[in-house]
Amino acid sequence: MANNGRRAVKAKKGPTIGTGGHGRKGLEGKGPTPKAEDRPYHKAHKSKQLAERSAAKRSPGARSAGASRTGPKGRATEEVVTGRNSVVEALRAGIPAKALHIAIRIEMDDRVKESLKLAAERGIPLLETGKPELDRMTDDAIHQGLVLQIPPYEYQDAYDLAEETVAKWKKGHVPNAPLFVALDGITDPRNLGAIIRSVSAFNGHGVIVPERRSVGVTASAWKTSAGAAVRVPVARAANLNSALKQFKNMGIYVLGLDGDGDVSLPDLSLASEPICIVVGSEGKGLSRLVRENCDQIVSIPINSAMESLNASMAVGISLYEVSRQRATSK
Repeated sequence: MANNGRRAVKAKKGPTIGTGGHGRKGLEGKGPTPKAEDRPYHKAHKSKQLAERSAAKRSPGARSAGASRTGPKGRATEEVVTGRNSVVEALRAGIPAKALHIAIRIEMDDRVKESLKLAAERGIPLLETGKPELDRMTDDAIHQGLVLQIPPYEYQDAYDLAEETVAKWKKGHVPNAPLFVALDGITDPRNLGAIIRSVSAFNGHGVIVPERRSVGVTASAWKTSAGAAVRVPVARAANLNSALKQFKNMGIYVLGLDGDGDVSLPDLSLASEPICIVVGSEGKGLSRLVRENCDQIVSIPINSAMESLNASMAVGISLYEVSRQRATSK
């Protein structure tokens, strides 16, 4: 066979030309071997991740039974109540609900059966949902296969609510003088729920909350109100101080509650007038600007100077006294 005049060259035995160190990196070690729990492909790594998720759920910062989901810029978009006890209690309390999500092949017990029964009676849609979707909806909170979706609360405008109430009162459509409660720095939804309940019990006309740094009407507030949130409107004010100034221009007296008030509650002379009672947080009390916008600072006499009243308790006592004075003045 022709080889076109070329001769095969045999490779020489012995030393050959080296790489000049170009392959040195390939000879270097890769450091110590990672622990088994740090290797993504190892079984120990998955066990570690599960343990961390479980610890996060048990931590104080984990999502509670009823918690808001937030959208862009931290705005609340939707709220969910999770867990069998919390869901059945929310349904018993008549909290408005958008849908009840039930895990596929859920293990039935009395709480699940009652939840399904209550939801069906109220016409709440029942949706069979897979566990991954329930985990996503609740941000991996412990849901036990039950998740109740709560629609966003529809707040009234503080100015509009006050204006409408004053107009109805002047026309005789509202028997009692306008009575409102405004919250300054209250962040506990249970306080809000208890205040709504007191306002309902003593013929108040609404609760005012600021848009920022304040509690909103959550599932917990609904539950604590014991249904009163259906009857008492909660209005939002973009700026509480501006709203209080507008109230004063409408003829509504603004009364702040504080331990070192100028007027003792039994000596209050404005009870029969249109009033807005402002309560601050238990720790800080009324803020400086809110205090300056009050017509009077009212204190509740208590036995010991070392004691302080919870915000909702202080509001309840004040509303009782206002109601009592109004009844005796008729």
